[in-house]
Amino acid sequence: MKIYKVTDPEFAKYGKIIDNVDFSEIIATLENDIELPAEGVEYVPGCEALEKLAAYKEISTKTYGEMPIQIGYCNGHNELLNALEYHRDSEINIAATDAMFMLGCQQDITKDYTYDTSLVEAFFCPKGTAVEFYATTLHYAPCGVKGEGFKVGVVLPKGTNLPLDSKHEGSEDALITAKNKWLSGHAEGGLDAGAHIGLIGKNLNINE
Repeated sequence: MKIYKVTDPEFAKYGKIIDNVDFSEIIATLENDIELPAEGVEYVPGCEALEKLAAYKEISTKTYGEMPIQIGYCNGHNELLNALEYHRDSEINIAATDAMFMLGCQQDITKDYTYDTSLVEAFFCPKGTAVEFYATTLHYAPCGVKGEGFKVGVVLPKGTNLPLDSKHEGSEDALITAKNKWLSGHAEGGLDAGAHIGLIGKNLNINE
């Protein structure tokens, strides 16, 4: 598939590069103190080693308008789309390695909550770059570059992706799999039983 860069104009409808926050401590901590799993993907919503850094207050103040946030990470090895999710808020992704993202627009989800994967676009994000994904941007786990692993810091409003307190079913509610997380999976994505399977078309591979 065609790979754009986050500096290309095609990225503008999905998000923007954040250049008014110093992410260097977060990147260094991800690089030096947090391990890359040998296989698969590990997502941690909030990580104490990242949340104690000075950037926590700066991100909360500047990017989230003084809202409480969490800083976690998504590290691992991946090349497949598998699913797409969205939140009611922007998400910041901080590339501590080169990484790639497959993205879509919430506006393209149909009335019966399906989404055609042919609409997905892919973007290369170089190490050291932080990007904001708008609330309407469909996304999921990053992908590695040329088979390499990835380390990406993830910032979201506090409580996002934590376990639910009640059952959700019917219409858009059926997509809620965690707090502030609406997810649509692919039949070949290996998701948990009960997940909404709404992605139609190919389970995209970033290398094909």
